[in-house]
Amino acid sequence: MDKDRVIGSAKVIKGKVKQAVGKTVGDAKLETEGKAEKIEGEIQNAVGGLKDTLRGD
Repeated sequence: MDKDRVIGSAKVIKGKVKQAVGKTVGDAKLETEGKAEKIEGEIQNAVGGLKDTLRGD
């Protein structure tokens, strides 16, 4: 498993938490940061998956 998949998955989780906290406390900036971090993590996870596929893992 590529390190990008691990880091990407962690970013997705962190982003979801930030987004939920921002929504709960009414902090639109924190909620937006969470959404952005979640998307960044999803992309990084996909890149890691592609690397794994190319390597045949």
